[in-house]
Amino acid sequence: MSEVLWEPTPEQAAATNLHRFAQRAPGSPTDYAALWQWSIDDPRGFWAQVWDDCGVVAERGYDQVMGAGGSRMPGTDWFVGAELNLAENLLRRRGEDIVLIGAGEGRDDEHVTADELRSLVARAQQGLAGLGVGRGDRVVGFLPNCVETVVLAAATASLGAIWSSCSPDFGPLGVVDRFSQITPKVLCTVDGYRYNGRTHALDAKVDRVLAQIDAIEHVVLVDFAGGSPGLDHRSVVPYERLLDGDAAEPSFTPVPFDHPLYVMYSSGTTGVPKSIVHGHGGTLVTHLKEHQLHTDVRQGDVVFWFTTCGWMMWNWLISALASGATVVCYDGSPTHPDPGALWRLAERAGVTHFGASPKFLAACQQAGLRPRGVVDLSAVRAVLSTGSPLNPAQYDWVYDAVTSDAQLASVSGGTDLIGCFVGGVPTLPVRRGELQARVLGMAVEAWDPDGRPVIGQKGELVCTRPFPSMPVGFWNDPDGSRYHEAYFSQWPGVWTHGDFIEIRPHGGVVIHGRSDTTLNPGGVRIGTAEIYRAVETVPEVVDSIVVGVAVDGDVEVVLGVRLADGVALDAALADRIRRTIRELTTPRHVPRHVVAVPDVPYTISGKKVEKAVAMVLAGQPVDNLDALANPESLDAFATLRASLNV
Repeated sequence: MSEVLWEPTPEQAAATNLHRFAQRAPGSPTDYAALWQWSIDDPRGFWAQVWDDCGVVAERGYDQVMGAGGSRMPGTDWFVGAELNLAENLLRRRGEDIVLIGAGEGRDDEHVTADELRSLVARAQQGLAGLGVGRGDRVVGFLPNCVETVVLAAATASLGAIWSSCSPDFGPLGVVDRFSQITPKVLCTVDGYRYNGRTHALDAKVDRVLAQIDAIEHVVLVDFAGGSPGLDHRSVVPYERLLDGDAAEPSFTPVPFDHPLYVMYSSGTTGVPKSIVHGHGGTLVTHLKEHQLHTDVRQGDVVFWFTTCGWMMWNWLISALASGATVVCYDGSPTHPDPGALWRLAERAGVTHFGASPKFLAACQQAGLRPRGVVDLSAVRAVLSTGSPLNPAQYDWVYDAVTSDAQLASVSGGTDLIGCFVGGVPTLPVRRGELQARVLGMAVEAWDPDGRPVIGQKGELVCTRPFPSMPVGFWNDPDGSRYHEAYFSQWPGVWTHGDFIEIRPHGGVVIHGRSDTTLNPGGVRIGTAEIYRAVETVPEVVDSIVVGVAVDGDVEVVLGVRLADGVALDAALADRIRRTIRELTTPRHVPRHVVAVPDVPYTISGKKVEKAVAMVLAGQPVDNLDALANPESLDAFATLRASLNV
């Protein structure tokens, strides 16, 4: 069993929302495992209690938690008869309390009160309606993570229209691949954005997007970077003019529980991205559950996550408004002008819940930063992370350098469910290298290749029962065949997520990597995260990526390492890397090839793209380079292909 790094005191545990929720559950279970089991065995009772305890605001209540069809997957009808609107839940607060803070490179912090946010959304709603936006229309944002984006998204949702967004660092082809699928009526964008000390104009990208999506009737332009772009479109509406109206209060179009709210996208690194449709109700109840029960967000807390609005964590972040929290939006480089930038923001804003990626935490660790020594983080009750598994050394660093008394919650789920399968539990201990537990209401199991659940062994992450935030469907998939193929083709009626996991006897979970990039040297299944955890203990290695390449009927493991400045990969270092992997894992994990690369490829949302590297090494084209933050990093692997003779 892994080492316990933190555990709530009895007083801390008793003060959590989760503890109070459990007391009202049948039998008042004091054991989390028992509470989780009830949530799986009695989904009607569990989700009804989430609705009530987490405070869903609805125009009309529900007739049944689950429809007459029962637990079909896909196909379950949730909260039948309910009518609600996500935006009404986001804007439930009134008064002069600060509910939204906008921050970023080269910008003063912007503080927005509850009444100011409601007024902004009311006027944006009026402006969008004046442009012809109504129920079911698509409004898209090519925008930074800023106050204006929250206002425009909430105004869109309030009308019963559908919101979809990409961040401005996407290339134009990546934007077109996404937005063209849903034929938007309005595009919202900015004149430019700042990143790493530089201002980047956006007009050339936007013009290319407009030239390829004829459906766009209007462009809402936010003056964000102080530029004056001349966009090539017949109807460009300045954001300030959109807000010219006199509406004092927003109105909210009531819609059914599964009415489309967001269109999200898969990473699209190996083809056209899937357009995943999520509904108002499923998004709302899932985020209320995750915020209040698993992250212990309370009225007046301050929630921050470093994200762009091209990643589902942005949608998750703004939903914290529905739990009475203040949301902090940041746009720019997380390490400019230095790795302490976000920690200083946390001090200024009084952040209680600090979210980032393992990549950011690793950058702080490698820089030798000790945030607790330079800023006041006493308000922080939870440090949150997702995008890839945290390695054990990062757990150590957080509890040494950031805080000694906070929940560290590494969470795992995805765009596909706009939420989590596995994550934090504020009443449980944090164990080194483990995600704390399976999330309430999610019937997650690890299955072996024969479809049998296993404990203490690696297996495929499956979910055996339906949940409210399953996609409403895929866009342009009228018969549901693409949706079915994505999740239910391997085991009919069972959601297969594509992660390779281990559920430990005490309930903790380890993510071993994506199952579609799982390595199989000699027929032994190995998760890539296992190798990363070992490699990252080698001080000369800044980052790494590992893939398997088919050679003569077997798989050879290729490990690419990005080394610290001034370090060269010689035979001695390569041998030490292999020896470290062997000692910390097994001989099967040791790569056949260890090569130095100038950079490791990531998606714009910060995920390593092992599959794209494997395709390059196999001589296959990578179709959508615009989905990558650093597509030039693949060039080194194309060069390596010949020298590795694979």
